[in-house]
Amino acid sequence: MRTIPYYLLFILFALLSFSQNKKKIIIHHADYSDINHELLPDAVILTGEISAEHDGMTMTCNKAYFFEKENYLKLFGNVQIIQGDTLTLNSKYAEYNGVNGFAYAQGDVMMTSPDSSLETDTLKFDRFKNLVFYDTHAVIHNKGNVLESQKGRYYTAEKKFQFFTAVKVTSEKGTVIKSNHLDFYEVPQHSYVFGPSTITNKEDYIYTENGFYDVKKDLGKMVKNSYIWYDKRKIEGDSIYYSKAKDFASATNNVRITDTINKSKITGHYAEMYKAKDSTFVTKKALVSMKSQEGDSVYMHAPRILLTGKDKERVIRAYHDARILRDSMSGKADSIHWSEKAGLTQMIGKPVLWNGDSQLTGRFIHLISDSATQKMDSLKVLEDAFIIQKDTIGDGFDQMKGVNLYGKFKENKLHELDLVKNAEIIYHMYNDKNELVGIDKGICSHINVLFEDGKITTATKYVSPESELLPDALLPKNARQLRGFSYRIEERINTLADIFTNEELEKEKNGEQARDKMKEGHSKPINVQPETIKATPGLSKQLKEKKKQTQNNTSNKGKK
Repeated sequence: MRTIPYYLLFILFALLSFSQNKKKIIIHHADYSDINHELLPDAVILTGEISAEHDGMTMTCNKAYFFEKENYLKLFGNVQIIQGDTLTLNSKYAEYNGVNGFAYAQGDVMMTSPDSSLETDTLKFDRFKNLVFYDTHAVIHNKGNVLESQKGRYYTAEKKFQFFTAVKVTSEKGTVIKSNHLDFYEVPQHSYVFGPSTITNKEDYIYTENGFYDVKKDLGKMVKNSYIWYDKRKIEGDSIYYSKAKDFASATNNVRITDTINKSKITGHYAEMYKAKDSTFVTKKALVSMKSQEGDSVYMHAPRILLTGKDKERVIRAYHDARILRDSMSGKADSIHWSEKAGLTQMIGKPVLWNGDSQLTGRFIHLISDSATQKMDSLKVLEDAFIIQKDTIGDGFDQMKGVNLYGKFKENKLHELDLVKNAEIIYHMYNDKNELVGIDKGICSHINVLFEDGKITTATKYVSPESELLPDALLPKNARQLRGFSYRIEERINTLADIFTNEELEKEKNGEQARDKMKEGHSKPINVQPETIKATPGLSKQLKEKKKQTQNNTSNKGKK
């Protein structure tokens, strides 16, 4: 073994470095240097305080093996590698290849950047690709956030971590993100997840398979198989936006909101929910469906529906061509207002209600139900009350009108009603052989009507009745309808499909292809959001270079 004075060795290294490629590793200092060809052929053994440099990157340690021909360095004890202001790497052991700019570190590895620190057992660094990667469990601290994963990468130019396998992010505010594929931009603290992932905090639970989440601001956008559990309500949609700070969530396309407490469901193609206000707004084929305790189905539809209030105090406002459908009746009006606490459904603006074969109209229609069971109890038709039922045998119409109408339900079906004040009637009367006896036309102050299976069975006049039973042939056609007669049978809602207008169904059909195409695009990771690009130095340049490279590849394929 031959020992060379360190100052002579450094003079030699300096001369070699000056005369050869500037990319060579330069040894600036070592307390001692040895050459032992038997132990380490073609290597110089350096000990003491050692400092070296390669292309602007500095390295220090307590012991090193320098392979000058290979441009390779092995470092031992208190290893520190510093690349400008980009990152600092500390470990017990490291290797560095000056030819390909590849570094390997092992043992209590700590990598720090201006915004984060990473701890792991083994780490690799490719300087030429600006890439750090590891295959052992790592913990990253970023401005109060803690990130863990089994595998990961760090892109120094983009300041982006890319994690794989058992990824967990715990934010300073307590939000926890779990995934097996997560990209994290450390400066704006933006996360991008792909594959089955969850985002949780004390109040809410989010599931998605493709999405973006701002850890600092606690807001996100999810675009594949996503849903939010929002205080016993489940929100689903092709695209979901979430803001914890505002207690707000919105969903777009194929929206479904399930209320597990009230056993109700809301669908549409756009919805907004304000959790603190207990408020939900739905549009674009909006539909609310509920079940009473007796199992009666209730559906409400309108171009716009607003739901507010806590459990047992909900209010639904459906407006601009609102429609309602129950197992036993249906109706429509310009707007419908439902109060759970009051058990009151108000139909306002040209309301019409069908119960069995009967059509009821008036200026206002109120349906009153038991607030506990939602079972129908009674109804009121206020101002210009009018009831029409087509004659069961002939072509005529049984009609009754008055100022107000009051009805009673039995098993959710209209059983009895009373028309009061200025009542009028046209009623077809038959004998036991279903032969028309005549048409009763009269007036009185009060008419009582009984129903069976949705059909009028009797109509009794009270208080100063005046009537005339006329043979069918003697009653002129122009006298067979009461003033204000308007039979709106073409508007009747018989099935759930009828609750939507033809225009809405056409829009639904036309938009289906666009929605399907959008969903197909979500099979790839979501695009980097503008706010991430704006807040991340160097990212915009990286994306432009990737786009240019993709275009060149496409162009070259076309030429071939």
